[in-house]
Amino acid sequence: MSEAASAHVTLAKSTTKQASHPPTHPRPGGPTAGTALLPSLAPLLHDWLPRQRWFAGKGHPVAGFTLVAATEILPVDSPTAGPGLLHLLVRVHQPGLPARPTGDCYQLLLGVRNDLPPALASALIGRVTDGPLAGRTVYEGLHDPRLAGLLLERFRRPGPLGALRFERAETIPAGLAPRLLDTEQSNSSLVFGDAYILKILRRVFPGTNPDLELPLALVGEGCGRVPAPVAWFEATTPEPLTLGVLQPFLRGAEDGWQLALGALAAGRDFVPEARALGRATAEVHTALASALPGPDLRLAGTEALVAGMTQRLESTAQAVPALLPYVPALHAAFDAVAELGHRGRSWATHRVHGDLHLGQTLRAADGFWSLIDFEGEPARPLAERRSPQPPVRDVAGMLRSFDYAARSHRPWSDAWAERCRAAYCEGYADVSGTDPRSEPELLRAHETDKAVYEVLYEARHRPDWLPVPMAAIQRLAAST
Repeated sequence: MSEAASAHVTLAKSTTKQASHPPTHPRPGGPTAGTALLPSLAPLLHDWLPRQRWFAGKGHPVAGFTLVAATEILPVDSPTAGPGLLHLLVRVHQPGLPARPTGDCYQLLLGVRNDLPPALASALIGRVTDGPLAGRTVYEGLHDPRLAGLLLERFRRPGPLGALRFERAETIPAGLAPRLLDTEQSNSSLVFGDAYILKILRRVFPGTNPDLELPLALVGEGCGRVPAPVAWFEATTPEPLTLGVLQPFLRGAEDGWQLALGALAAGRDFVPEARALGRATAEVHTALASALPGPDLRLAGTEALVAGMTQRLESTAQAVPALLPYVPALHAAFDAVAELGHRGRSWATHRVHGDLHLGQTLRAADGFWSLIDFEGEPARPLAERRSPQPPVRDVAGMLRSFDYAARSHRPWSDAWAERCRAAYCEGYADVSGTDPRSEPELLRAHETDKAVYEVLYEARHRPDWLPVPMAAIQRLAAST
């Protein structure tokens, strides 16, 4: 649904909304052909959606839904037919989230059966009591290997399907068994035969998602530090939306977070790995600077950058009182960047990863490092995630990640983290020619902003982890 149409939606707790236009490309007589589908599913979605890990509106009541688009990937023909697969784009209205007045749009893949076999019991959403699916059982379709395999088949035969369009960059073999990973928080991923991994974006936004846009740009620059997109699919109406990206599955690769924890547990340094990660990051930044450069960050841009950091600090301090004593000193870190801007200092910008940390890196068996998950911080607006940034933003995220890893181990070793941080910056300088520490004010400001974000996240979701970013807050406040 367009933004203009969304603005005219009247919210009411007891009402389920329907889009002003019919679902896109309905099958004659099928469940997507009429207006009764979403109202019949709404009671089930009210209960099921807020319990999903990828649902961003937890803690706020759901007032209703708008059906944006519906497509039958595998038709549901009759009550005696086999399983069907419905693809829905549903806008969720939550009046308690004033920052998102039109609601968040989510991608749902719903399996439909007469009865659910025991092996799929954990995927149950519920039984529909009325509407075109009355008497049928609805469940999370990605848990069903038969239905999940249909997505790979659609990539093998690219083109339009209802409100969807499937694209591919190379030939894909048939018959690869799917399995659903259970490790992601904000999205869902399917692995096909240890050959490919399909990330399915759950909360979707208009425009091309950076997780497709940036890897394609990096491949175009000849950068091998990111798995190249093999295929992808998107919604074509009512507006373009990136829905999923298929990439090679790096079998046997280990993520940087687990490797760092293993080094800590074994009592050994992580310096060679950190230096190699610095080089890999610089290679990615060099390619992004060439493919997707941005304007230099001058006075107006610097003031906007500092204003955003300051606003996040002040709002977080109101939400987490433990931060209040450090606010004046943290302000000084941002003010130092503003002062440089007023003196005429500028910084280069380009598109960046946006959420770089150890968990977004993979090391192959031969020691080669790759960067993954270019979506950026999912909680931030897509327009912000797609805007050019100083590359030091990614550097700050990785430096904070070394600190997190060290803090997760007992006894805490500040020296371990500092050696990793230094090695990472040295490796970065080996490739880029510039050590990130040569711009201490900008680096400190971005580290501070990242630590403030971590404080709010931990206070809301993992209170036991709050001492980790608070220790960084104390260090950063003392350094200013």
